[in-house]
Amino acid sequence: MQKFSALYAEFVGTFAMVFCGTAAMAVNETTGAVAHEGVAITWGLIVMVMIYAFGEQSGAHFNPAVTVSFALANRFAWEKVPSYIITQALGAIVASIAVKALLPESEIIGATIPTIPHLSAFWLELLLSFFLMIVILHISTGSKEIGPIAGVAVGSVILLEAMFAGPLTNASMNPVRSLGPALIGNHWEPMWLYLTAPFVGMALAVAVFKIFVSPKNDD
Repeated sequence: MQKFSALYAEFVGTFAMVFCGTAAMAVNETTGAVAHEGVAITWGLIVMVMIYAFGEQSGAHFNPAVTVSFALANRFAWEKVPSYIITQALGAIVASIAVKALLPESEIIGATIPTIPHLSAFWLELLLSFFLMIVILHISTGSKEIGPIAGVAVGSVILLEAMFAGPLTNASMNPVRSLGPALIGNHWEPMWLYLTAPFVGMALAVAVFKIFVSPKNDD
């Protein structure tokens, strides 16, 4: 039962994150009412709220790259990784279906489309993902983002990175966050960088953390 509780949390949390973030982008695309700053704040706030809501249940990963990185850090069981990733992907896809249904006039529905050369976008997404995972590793307990500062810290990093990098790459840092809008809105180019850079950047963060930070007692 505990397993299903965790998967429920990952589905709802990922759905809420992708729905609110991409809906804000879609509303701004169609009305101009939200503005870039509002989009960045929406992403940061929804992640913060979902961490406080579901951190105890599932760890509040909401991101396959985070799940894999916790496993690489020996904080999360590898046998749980596939079910987490599938659940996160389903949450993101259903969220994109909902955004498309509610805002059919939106052509982009929050898709991640870079405005800079693809190779530059890859490196930027790698760095953004690295910074995000470094923060997560330092504030999390085992494989769970819990505690009084976890939501604020992670939400703030996402808000900050979305604020300056959003106009360049849409600051994805999350493969399923990009997959959902791409699948439902048929915006596939250049999906390769959004499906690879977060994994590479976060794995690098784990390697750096292991080298420079003393091991802790993890769950």
